[in-house]
Amino acid sequence: MSQETGFIQTFQPFIQEAWTRAAYQAPTTVQAQSVQPIMENKDVLAKSPTGSGKTLAYLLPVLQRLNAAGKQPQAVIMASSHELVMQIHSVIQEWTKGSELRTASFIGGANPKRQLEKLKKNPHIVSGTPGKLLELIKMKKLKMHEVKTIVLDEGDQLLVPEHMKTIEEVIKSTQRDRQLLLYSATLAVKTEELASALMNEPVTIQVDREQAIKAEVRHVYIVSEQRDKLRALEKIMRAAPVKTLAFIKDIGSANVAAEKLAYNRMPVSLLHSESGKTDREAALRKFRKGDVQLLLATDVAARGLDIQDLEQVVHLDFPESIDQFVHRSGRTGRLGSTASGTVISLVSEREERELKQYAGKLGLTLERRILFGGEILTEEDRNRNGRRR
Repeated sequence: MSQETGFIQTFQPFIQEAWTRAAYQAPTTVQAQSVQPIMENKDVLAKSPTGSGKTLAYLLPVLQRLNAAGKQPQAVIMASSHELVMQIHSVIQEWTKGSELRTASFIGGANPKRQLEKLKKNPHIVSGTPGKLLELIKMKKLKMHEVKTIVLDEGDQLLVPEHMKTIEEVIKSTQRDRQLLLYSATLAVKTEELASALMNEPVTIQVDREQAIKAEVRHVYIVSEQRDKLRALEKIMRAAPVKTLAFIKDIGSANVAAEKLAYNRMPVSLLHSESGKTDREAALRKFRKGDVQLLLATDVAARGLDIQDLEQVVHLDFPESIDQFVHRSGRTGRLGSTASGTVISLVSEREERELKQYAGKLGLTLERRILFGGEILTEEDRNRNGRRR
C-alpha cells in the first residue's frame, strides 16, 4: 500500500473524495505526523514552514472526529486576521462537501444579525477571530460545553499580549479535557512556553525548512542593483505575465513601489499591515480573479495567505533570513499538490553570495538569468541572440 493510499484511506469517504478532487499526491510531512496524535486526543504543538500543508494537517483529523448528529459546536479554530479566518472557512467548506457537517465563520465588523443566524444553524465547526468568538461566548450565543478541540492557526500571531487574555478566556469556556492544537510557520521560544502552559503534555511536531522546500519549484536569480530592482520586476512581469506575489521589505517602500508601477501602467494590487479591510479584500479579490497579475506585499501582511495557482514568487527585497526565504518561497508550488512554480530572487552582487549560501544549506539548484530584449534568458541565450542581431 502506497503512502498516499494508506494515509487517505484512514478517513471517511467524504474526505477521501475531497482529496481526490484536489488531486493531491502523498501527504506532506506535517500532515502525516499530525493524524495519530490528533486522533488520540493529544495536544499538539506544530511548527512547519509556509506551504507545507498545515491547515489540512489539523483539519482532516478534526473533521474525522466530528459527530454530524451533534447540535452544538465541537471544534473551534482561531486565527488573528479576518482574511485567514475566511480562508480557513473556505477550506472547511470544500472538505466537508458530501457530508452532513456544518461550518460557520465569525469576524469583527460583519453584520451581527447575520452572524447570530449562522449559530441558529447549529454549526459543528467554527472559525473566527478571538475577540469576536469571546463576544459571542459572553452573549451566551456560542455554546462551548461540547467543544472538544480548539485550534490556534498561525499560533505565533495569536499568543501575543493583545490577544493572550482573550484566548485564555475562550479556552477556559470549554471543558477541562478539551484538546488544544497550535500550528505555526514560526515558533519563538516565548510563544512555545506560553503554548505549553496552556497545554497538557503536547506532542511536538517540527518540520525542518529543508523538508519543506523540496516542492516542484525552480529557483532563478537575476543580479540587479537595488535602485534598478523595481524596473527589473516590471520587465519580469512583461516577459512572464503570470500570477506573481512580490515581497517588499516595508510599508513605505511598498506604497512608493505601487505608485511607480501604476504610473508605468503596470497593474498591481497592494497588501500591507496598514491596508484597511475593504482595500485588503479588494486587492485579494482582483488578484485571485486574475484581474491583476501582480500582488505586492510585505511579509507581515502575507502571513497565513493561501493563494491557489500562484505561479511565481519574486523576492523584490532580499529576505532578512533563510527562514524568511523559505516562508516566502513556499507560497508557490504548494507541497502535496501537483502545482509547480518559479521563485525569482532579485539580488545585488553582495546578496548573490548570501543567496548561494541559502541554496547550499537548503540543497537547492539556482539558475542565473538575465533580462535582455524583453525576455528572461540564460547567458548563453543572450549571447546567441546578440550574435543574431
